[in-house]
Amino acid sequence: MRSYLYDNSDADQRELHDSGVAVSMEQLRGLGIEYRRLNGNTAENLAAVEQLCQERSYKNRDEINISPSLLPEYEKKIKIFFTEHIHEDEEIRFVLEGAGFFDVRDKEDRWVRILVEKGDLLIVPAGIYHRFTLDTTNYIKAMRLFKEDPKWTPINRPDADKNQYHLAHLQSIGVSN
Repeated sequence: MRSYLYDNSDADQRELHDSGVAVSMEQLRGLGIEYRRLNGNTAENLAAVEQLCQERSYKNRDEINISPSLLPEYEKKIKIFFTEHIHEDEEIRFVLEGAGFFDVRDKEDRWVRILVEKGDLLIVPAGIYHRFTLDTTNYIKAMRLFKEDPKWTPINRPDADKNQYHLAHLQSIGVSN
């Protein structure tokens, strides 16, 4: 896992966009982001996922394959994923294959880019503005974890600015709203 400030250039969203300013794990934790590296064998990784599900009361999971040939309406969906939004539930993703980027807003409303690759497990808190895109390989396979039935309900900016989960997230990281 690698994280840094996004360079805000107009280049393809799938490029690195590395500003050269690193963002540490401590800084990510300060935003409510949790990261785990699962680099065991398949059985060990699944056991770690099971333990996480028990700890956080997650009941369901699915797998998503994102690539131009595997995801119906790929172009439309990749644009939706890259639109700035929040969720009212935390988002847990375990990368099984491939790579992509989660961009999250920091305390100063700057984009922080997080590169996730095979073996990375990322927990994004409810209410944080974020977006997702693939890298230039155009492929990721990820396990998604859910507390209830699988759902993906984004609330886009600016509609989410007054959302109770977004306001609670800001409060939890020490940002006055």
